[in-house]
Amino acid sequence: MATQNVREKILKAGIDQFHRVGFNGSSVDDITSLAGVPKGSFYNHFKSKEVLAVEALDRYALGGPYSILMNKEVSPLRRMKQYFAKLAEGFVESGYTKGCLLGNFSSELSDHSDIVQSKLKHLFSNWSQLLASVIQEAQDAGEMKSSIKATQLSGFVLSAWQGTLLRSRALQDQSPLREFTQVMFHELLK
Repeated sequence: MATQNVREKILKAGIDQFHRVGFNGSSVDDITSLAGVPKGSFYNHFKSKEVLAVEALDRYALGGPYSILMNKEVSPLRRMKQYFAKLAEGFVESGYTKGCLLGNFSSELSDHSDIVQSKLKHLFSNWSQLLASVIQEAQDAGEMKSSIKATQLSGFVLSAWQGTLLRSRALQDQSPLREFTQVMFHELLK
């Protein structure tokens, strides 16, 4: 049980460290220090920092507010709006410092690490499919007039979201988040 506790501490510290300063800004020393465990413990649980990054991405993806999207008691477009509002809320509360870990790693690692790039591809695909199912639901219910395929729209929504986070982070301002909501839910997805 203690072994799992150490592993969990390292994983949680890795997620926090990667989120705050990125993959390249994080050393194994930084991660184990933040976790409060000896450096040697890292290699007992993770083959490399890249392997930790892959597990961190999985854990991060599981922590999203997906239950909002699954709540069939709420209309599909309202669920999407609530979902992105929840994501934005966490980002603003972090002081614009913790964008999407998938987006952060995409810009930092995807062309330098095959295992991280493969994990990102998988996670973005799953995320896009989930959004596509909600968009398709909205189209089928007549909530949306757009004839654009749900899979195309979901990919565009994710791309727009990632760009929105980058701009908000650079500006340290909510205006890109407000623009995203306005254009996405009052123009594009209506």
